[in-house]
Amino acid sequence: MIKGWHIVLLLGLTGLLWLFYLGLWGDPHAIPTVLIGTAAPRFSGPELGTGKTVSLDEFQGKVVVLNFWASWCQECQLEHQNLQAIYKEFSQNPDFMMLGVDYQDKESDAQEYLRTFGNNFRHIRDPNGVISIDYGVYGVPETFVFDRKGIIRHKQVGPIVGSTYTYLVNEVIRPLLQGQQS
Repeated sequence: MIKGWHIVLLLGLTGLLWLFYLGLWGDPHAIPTVLIGTAAPRFSGPELGTGKTVSLDEFQGKVVVLNFWASWCQECQLEHQNLQAIYKEFSQNPDFMMLGVDYQDKESDAQEYLRTFGNNFRHIRDPNGVISIDYGVYGVPETFVFDRKGIIRHKQVGPIVGSTYTYLVNEVIRPLLQGQQS
Protein backbone atom coordinates (compact mmCIF):
# COMPACT_ATOMS: atom_id res chain seq x y z
CA MET A 1 0.00 0.00 0.00
CA ILE A 2 1.33 3.44 -0.98
CA LYS A 3 1.35 6.00 1.80
CA GLY A 4 0.55 9.70 1.30
CA TRP A 5 4.15 10.88 1.48
CA HIS A 6 5.14 8.28 -1.13
CA ILE A 7 2.61 9.75 -3.54
CA VAL A 8 3.91 13.28 -2.94
CA LEU A 9 7.49 12.08 -3.48
CA LEU A 10 6.52 10.21 -6.65
CA LEU A 11 4.66 13.22 -8.05
CA GLY A 12 7.58 15.51 -7.20
CA LEU A 13 10.09 13.23 -8.91
CA THR A 14 7.82 12.90 -11.95
CA GLY A 15 7.58 16.68 -12.17
CA LEU A 16 11.35 17.11 -11.93
CA LEU A 17 11.92 14.48 -14.62
CA TRP A 18 9.41 16.29 -16.87
CA LEU A 19 11.21 19.62 -16.39
CA PHE A 20 14.55 17.94 -17.08
CA TYR A 21 13.12 16.40 -20.25
CA LEU A 22 11.80 19.76 -21.44
CA GLY A 23 15.15 21.37 -20.69
CA LEU A 24 17.04 18.83 -22.75
CA TRP A 25 14.89 19.01 -25.85
CA GLY A 26 13.21 22.37 -25.50
CA ASP A 27 14.15 25.40 -27.56
CA PRO A 28 16.46 27.63 -25.47
CA HIS A 29 15.54 30.56 -27.74
CA ALA A 30 11.93 30.21 -26.61
CA ILE A 31 12.73 31.21 -23.04
CA PRO A 32 10.98 34.55 -22.55
CA THR A 33 12.86 37.39 -20.93
CA VAL A 34 11.46 38.96 -17.80
CA LEU A 35 12.42 42.32 -19.30
CA ILE A 36 9.69 42.32 -21.97
CA GLY A 37 7.27 45.11 -21.11
CA THR A 38 9.69 46.87 -18.76
CA ALA A 39 11.78 50.00 -19.19
CA ALA A 40 15.08 49.35 -20.94
CA PRO A 41 17.97 49.57 -18.47
CA ARG A 42 19.80 52.86 -18.95
CA PHE A 43 23.43 52.70 -19.98
CA SER A 44 26.30 54.63 -21.44
CA GLY A 45 29.52 53.44 -22.99
CA PRO A 46 32.40 54.48 -25.22
CA GLU A 47 31.68 54.52 -28.92
CA LEU A 48 33.81 52.05 -30.83
CA GLY A 49 36.53 53.93 -32.66
CA THR A 50 35.93 57.42 -31.25
CA GLY A 51 35.69 56.72 -27.52
CA LYS A 52 32.91 59.34 -27.30
CA THR A 53 30.37 58.46 -24.60
CA VAL A 54 27.07 57.25 -26.02
CA SER A 55 24.03 57.04 -23.75
CA LEU A 56 20.66 55.38 -24.22
CA ASP A 57 19.16 58.71 -23.09
CA GLU A 58 20.20 60.18 -26.48
CA PHE A 59 17.59 58.03 -28.19
CA GLN A 60 14.50 58.90 -26.16
CA GLY A 61 11.40 58.97 -28.32
CA LYS A 62 12.88 56.56 -30.88
CA VAL A 63 12.33 52.90 -31.67
CA VAL A 64 15.70 51.38 -30.77
CA VAL A 65 17.26 48.13 -31.98
CA LEU A 66 20.07 47.12 -29.61
CA ASN A 67 22.26 44.26 -30.82
CA PHE A 68 24.87 42.55 -28.62
CA TRP A 69 27.71 41.03 -30.66
CA ALA A 70 31.43 40.18 -30.58
CA SER A 71 34.18 39.70 -33.15
CA TRP A 72 34.79 36.14 -31.93
CA CYS A 73 31.12 35.15 -32.38
CA GLN A 74 30.43 32.99 -35.45
CA GLU A 75 26.65 33.48 -35.29
CA CYS A 76 27.20 37.25 -35.22
CA GLN A 77 28.86 36.98 -38.62
CA LEU A 78 25.78 35.16 -39.94
CA GLU A 79 23.45 38.01 -39.00
CA HIS A 80 25.70 41.01 -39.62
CA GLN A 81 24.62 41.60 -43.22
CA ASN A 82 20.96 41.47 -42.13
CA LEU A 83 21.59 44.00 -39.37
CA GLN A 84 23.08 46.36 -41.93
CA ALA A 85 20.02 45.79 -44.15
CA ILE A 86 17.69 46.65 -41.25
CA TYR A 87 19.59 49.86 -40.58
CA LYS A 88 19.64 50.77 -44.28
CA GLU A 89 15.88 50.22 -44.55
CA PHE A 90 14.91 52.29 -41.50
CA SER A 91 17.78 54.77 -41.04
CA GLN A 92 15.98 57.57 -42.88
CA ASN A 93 13.16 57.42 -40.34
CA PRO A 94 13.94 60.04 -37.64
CA ASP A 95 12.17 57.84 -35.07
CA PHE A 96 14.58 54.90 -35.56
CA MET A 97 17.97 54.12 -34.06
CA MET A 98 20.15 51.04 -34.17
CA LEU A 99 23.08 50.48 -31.86
CA GLY A 100 25.53 47.61 -31.58
CA VAL A 101 27.05 46.65 -28.24
CA ASP A 102 30.45 45.00 -28.62
CA TYR A 103 30.48 42.38 -25.87
CA GLN A 104 33.68 41.53 -23.96
CA ASP A 105 35.95 42.08 -26.93
CA LYS A 106 39.27 43.70 -27.73
CA GLU A 107 38.70 47.06 -29.40
CA SER A 108 41.17 46.28 -32.20
CA ASP A 109 39.42 42.96 -32.94
CA ALA A 110 36.02 44.68 -33.02
CA GLN A 111 37.27 47.39 -35.39
CA GLU A 112 38.81 44.75 -37.69
CA TYR A 113 35.52 42.82 -37.66
CA LEU A 114 33.59 45.92 -38.79
CA ARG A 115 36.20 46.70 -41.47
CA THR A 116 35.92 43.14 -42.75
CA PHE A 117 32.13 42.74 -42.67
CA GLY A 118 31.11 46.36 -43.18
CA ASN A 119 29.40 48.85 -40.93
CA ASN A 120 26.63 51.41 -41.31
CA PHE A 121 25.44 51.97 -37.71
CA ARG A 122 26.95 52.99 -34.38
CA HIS A 123 28.54 50.65 -31.86
CA ILE A 124 29.60 51.00 -28.26
CA ARG A 125 31.99 48.88 -26.25
CA ASP A 126 31.05 46.74 -23.27
CA PRO A 127 34.48 45.30 -22.41
CA ASN A 128 33.55 44.20 -18.88
CA GLY A 129 30.02 43.04 -19.70
CA VAL A 130 28.30 45.56 -17.41
CA ILE A 131 25.66 46.57 -19.97
CA SER A 132 25.15 42.93 -20.92
CA ILE A 133 24.53 41.95 -17.31
CA ASP A 134 21.86 44.65 -16.97
CA TYR A 135 20.08 43.18 -20.01
CA GLY A 136 20.46 39.56 -18.90
CA VAL A 137 22.55 38.68 -21.94
CA TYR A 138 24.02 35.22 -21.57
CA GLY A 139 25.53 34.86 -25.04
CA VAL A 140 25.83 36.69 -28.32
CA PRO A 141 24.13 37.52 -30.54
CA GLU A 142 21.13 38.85 -28.67
CA THR A 143 18.94 41.69 -29.91
CA PHE A 144 16.41 43.88 -28.10
CA VAL A 145 13.84 46.25 -29.58
CA PHE A 146 12.43 49.17 -27.55
CA ASP A 147 9.40 51.26 -28.35
CA ARG A 148 9.42 55.07 -28.36
CA LYS A 149 8.78 55.13 -24.61
CA GLY A 150 11.88 53.01 -23.94
CA ILE A 151 9.91 49.86 -23.13
CA ILE A 152 11.44 46.55 -24.25
CA ARG A 153 9.00 45.00 -26.72
CA HIS A 154 11.08 42.18 -28.22
CA LYS A 155 14.14 40.07 -27.49
CA GLN A 156 15.81 37.80 -30.00
CA VAL A 157 18.33 35.22 -28.81
CA GLY A 158 20.50 33.98 -31.66
CA PRO A 159 21.18 35.32 -35.13
CA ILE A 160 18.69 37.39 -37.10
CA VAL A 161 18.48 35.31 -40.25
CA GLY A 162 15.74 33.81 -42.42
CA SER A 163 12.26 33.95 -40.91
CA THR A 164 13.64 35.63 -37.78
CA TYR A 165 14.79 38.56 -39.93
CA THR A 166 11.42 38.79 -41.68
CA TYR A 167 9.54 38.64 -38.38
CA LEU A 168 11.73 41.28 -36.74
CA VAL A 169 11.30 43.72 -39.63
CA ASN A 170 7.63 43.15 -40.44
CA GLU A 171 6.11 42.21 -37.08
CA VAL A 172 8.23 44.16 -34.60
CA ILE A 173 10.12 47.17 -36.01
CA ARG A 174 7.68 48.34 -38.67
CA PRO A 175 4.59 48.22 -36.38
CA LEU A 176 6.47 50.05 -33.60
CA LEU A 177 7.46 52.78 -36.04
CA GLN A 178 3.83 53.03 -37.11
CA GLY A 179 2.82 53.57 -33.49
CA GLN A 180 1.56 50.06 -32.82
CA GLN A 181 2.77 47.96 -29.91
CA SER A 182 4.45 44.70 -30.81
